[in-house]
Amino acid sequence: MRLLRYLFLLCALAAAIAGGYWWSVRPPEVNVAHPYKGRAAEVVYATAVVEPVRWAKVTSIVRERIVSLCGCEGMKVTKGDGLAELDSGDARATLAELEARQDLALSERDRALQLLERRVVSQQIYDRAQSELIRINAIIAAQKERLLDYSIVAPMDGVVLRQDGSVGEVAEPGEILFWIGQPKPLQLVAEVNEEDIPKVTEGQKALILADAFPDEELSATVGRITPKGDPVLKNYRVYLDLPDDTPLRIGMTAEINIVTRENDDSLLLPPAAFNGTIVQTVNAENRVASIDVKTGIRGTRAIEVLDGLAEESRVVFPYRADLTEGQKVVPEAGDER
Repeated sequence: MRLLRYLFLLCALAAAIAGGYWWSVRPPEVNVAHPYKGRAAEVVYATAVVEPVRWAKVTSIVRERIVSLCGCEGMKVTKGDGLAELDSGDARATLAELEARQDLALSERDRALQLLERRVVSQQIYDRAQSELIRINAIIAAQKERLLDYSIVAPMDGVVLRQDGSVGEVAEPGEILFWIGQPKPLQLVAEVNEEDIPKVTEGQKALILADAFPDEELSATVGRITPKGDPVLKNYRVYLDLPDDTPLRIGMTAEINIVTRENDDSLLLPPAAFNGTIVQTVNAENRVASIDVKTGIRGTRAIEVLDGLAEESRVVFPYRADLTEGQKVVPEAGDER
């Protein structure tokens, strides 16, 4: 009885050893994909903001409290229409003081002229009085011009796209109080990295991905490229024209892919199948062979294969660094896209 138990244990141990050995020498399973025909596109990625083609930012150039606002956000305005008034009390008090000094200087000049005609004072006294009057007149003219800065007006015909600030707040110089522009046409303003800008030219098509319209196919056309880039951010500004029927709105952000080159009916493989330009193929004997292929357009979803593979080739997908040249494998059909 004990002998039978020992024999049973030995058989079980032998089976386990045999199974482990078989598993250790069993060829590994790999997913394989076939190159497929499709359109290869080289794109330049960038983020962009929707802006009107013609618009202006309206700011204050003096630091003063806001006393009135037009409340005309979303309304049409004409160039010169009043948008806001700033507190000009101190400026007008200064003007009144200057005008009083002007009256005095005028009297002094007239008196000096009368005395000069009677030869009581010299020409020099009269000239000094005349110069003082001229100086005060110039100061008053400048002060009247400065008072215009307390009235903020529309710099162009258009629509008040946005109004900021409230009555009682202090407007700071350079702080934007109004955005005024033409609702149509619209454009995308993108920042493109300097290493990509040589690929971008006017007239190229751009595909748009906007969070507000995830299921819509939106596009734009490269209109112009700023001649000078930003040496700090290392990018160039690119303006893209939007069609009149675009659903995008002013101020929206979007991701764009500018199509810089494309080929139809190309042989493609997903990027995960590559290690640089090396791919692993599985031959008729199910053995691995590494091939250095010639590639063309390298996109984010597919890489164009120019030479080295055929449509019937079986390619390990994704690339397996643990496989060796000539190693036997068990291929299984994988997702090739």
